[in-house]
Amino acid sequence: MTVSYVEREQADATTIAFYDKAEERFQALLNIFKVFGHQPEYGTVFTDLIMAILKDGVIDWKTKELLILKATQRNNCQYCVVQHERVSNMLGIEDEKIADLDGDTYRTSSHFTDGEKALLDFTVQIGVDANNVSKELWDRLHAHWSEAEIVDAAFVITIYIAVSKFGDALGVELEPMFDGVTPMLKVTH
Repeated sequence: MTVSYVEREQADATTIAFYDKAEERFQALLNIFKVFGHQPEYGTVFTDLIMAILKDGVIDWKTKELLILKATQRNNCQYCVVQHERVSNMLGIEDEKIADLDGDTYRTSSHFTDGEKALLDFTVQIGVDANNVSKELWDRLHAHWSEAEIVDAAFVITIYIAVSKFGDALGVELEPMFDGVTPMLKVTH
């Protein structure tokens, strides 16, 4: 870890308020939230943003989790991958489908629809070069998704690329409840 966590007993009232909200939603006070104890206003915004994403919306939560896993795995965020593999399992996403997110396996996997494959390719492209999404990929996206769904997907992808960079830059470590957990998706450092 490169910055300290602000524990509950060190936190001011503003920080405690967003800790309570985050813990109620996630059933644990995660380390990613504790770093925001140093900037509780950002912590509140971050918590609200994550809670807005992690639910059914224009795109269902399961599909969002696939995008989150792909985006964070490509960014080598062990913390994010372990956390979101757990969430994906809680939502009923099969281990085989999660495992097929590794590398380019999803492109030929029978576990994914053509629409999901287009969104996963979009995830990869945004991470590589968001300015150069090909016409072919745009055509595939529009064939399967509404513009509102594409906007939802792009927002989830880019936010979680940022979350992975933020957590890794600050050295956020997995919580003790994840000791010994090996992610299905490969993460290199």
